[in-house]
Amino acid sequence: MSKKRNQKFLMAGCLLVGFVLWTVLVRYVDVQPIGPRGSSVGFASVNRAVHEWTGVHTWLYTVTDWLGLVPIAVALGFSVFGMVQWIRRKRFLSVDRSLFALGGFYLAVMTVYVFFELFVVNYRPVLINGHLEASYPSSTTLLVLCVMPTAMMQLSSRIIGQGIKRGVTVMMSVFVGFMVIGRLVSGVHWVTDIIGGALLAFGLVMLYRAVAESD
Repeated sequence: MSKKRNQKFLMAGCLLVGFVLWTVLVRYVDVQPIGPRGSSVGFASVNRAVHEWTGVHTWLYTVTDWLGLVPIAVALGFSVFGMVQWIRRKRFLSVDRSLFALGGFYLAVMTVYVFFELFVVNYRPVLINGHLEASYPSSTTLLVLCVMPTAMMQLSSRIIGQGIKRGVTVMMSVFVGFMVIGRLVSGVHWVTDIIGGALLAFGLVMLYRAVAESD
């Protein structure tokens, strides 16, 4: 195994451990019932200050919610691409190694999503349709920061034209930035939810890079 690949595994491990530590801190530091219906959240002073600063913008929540379908469509697109390779090459193991890694990566992201829906760390700062919803980590932040960067990596090796490649990278980067900032400014998440989602996503993406990289 190459030194560069080992470094990626180490960095992925550090980021994922960082996410775990962050989650513990969110669960136990400065916990106060500042959410709807007296729901508690950690880092309450910071979260309350940021939430009061951003306010709540339901239109932005709606926009980012609908745009959350984009990374789902991208993931489905790569899944179909992998199936097409399988059919054309007539052998499952002939599918590109990076696509196998991408499939495992998507499975890991879905597993984490389901886990935090079942084991709630904290709830949103606002009611959604009159109900409390799990808020940590921000699932939209997690999805966007996982799917779009890995899509860029896949497309980087498949798009030949440098101009097109740069254009796609810029558009995807702008989309990611808008979604993450938009999700925070919309006021439907605590700032600690966004940070948690970003930490987890960076760790998983780095792990994907280490696994998908050829020696």
